Amino acid sequence: MTPMPPFVHHPHYRAELASDHPLVINKFHRLAELLVAEGLAPEGVFHTPEPATEALLSGPHDAEYVRAVLDGVLSRERQRRIGLPLTPEIIRRARAVCGGTLLAARLALTHGLACNTAGGSHHAGPDFGAGFCIFNDVAVAAQALLDEGAVRRILVVDLDVHQGDGTALIFAGDTRVFTFSMHADRNFPVRKALSDLDLALPDGVGDTEYLERLHSVLPDLMRRVRPELTFYVAGVDPHEDDRLGRLKLTDGGLLQRDLYVLETCLVLGSPVVGVLGGGYDRDVDRLASRHATLHRAAHAAALTLL
Repeated sequence: MTPMPPFVHHPHYRAELASDHPLVINKFHRLAELLVAEGLAPEGVFHTPEPATEALLSGPHDAEYVRAVLDGVLSRERQRRIGLPLTPEIIRRARAVCGGTLLAARLALTHGLACNTAGGSHHAGPDFGAGFCIFNDVAVAAQALLDEGAVRRILVVDLDVHQGDGTALIFAGDTRVFTFSMHADRNFPVRKALSDLDLALPDGVGDTEYLERLHSVLPDLMRRVRPELTFYVAGVDPHEDDRLGRLKLTDGGLLQRDLYVLETCLVLGSPVVGVLGGGYDRDVDRLASRHATLHRAAHAAALTLL
């Protein structure tokens, strides 16, 4: 184990979208630059993943859906549900992100803690994409590790402001993966899936109530599930200034949340891999700094516990 947790990044996380698109897609590149500037990625060194293969993507996803995406022939209706244009660059990015979360998961199993600089595409389900998510990177990584026998029990802690519906649908009935989502009740998706544990919060919940709810659930859940690996979807869209959120967490609240999740996993013996999840702000620098909260928390947790 090492006190400097490994971070994963790929140049293909960068892509082009219309300037008025809700997803500020170049936040991922800006985040990597910020981590270097803050000394959290010494000398600009990141672990670079291999893009996910068609076989890996077809682990949790329907093979025909995967082939339609990779061939660029997905119907316009299904593309509209995703909300992204399926350009070659965007498809290449989706494959790189899935490969990145798988690499981060492998690094977490070795080092105890690792983070991707993208990921958390939790609205992609078994045979569809949705909500700016083409492939479900957490599901791709989890399925690959289960198929290899690298782990036997996985916990997904999803604290994005939106429910992790795609992940819940993919692993419905699979007792090897426990899905936990704490999200804003009145936010997207309108029709919620059934996670193994859902905590739906009313609009306007701030730091104190949010953290109390999380503290009341996570330790007991960890002890009950006893995961050999935990995926943490650290969406920053519960932030009070997020364009698509309905909760009221502050910068300090996000940091407390991330530290608590990472430290709880490590103290209770589960390696943990952090992925970004959602965050929506027109100011890319402000948004990248908000996402860097996860990596700052990972560095602090590693110094204390690894």
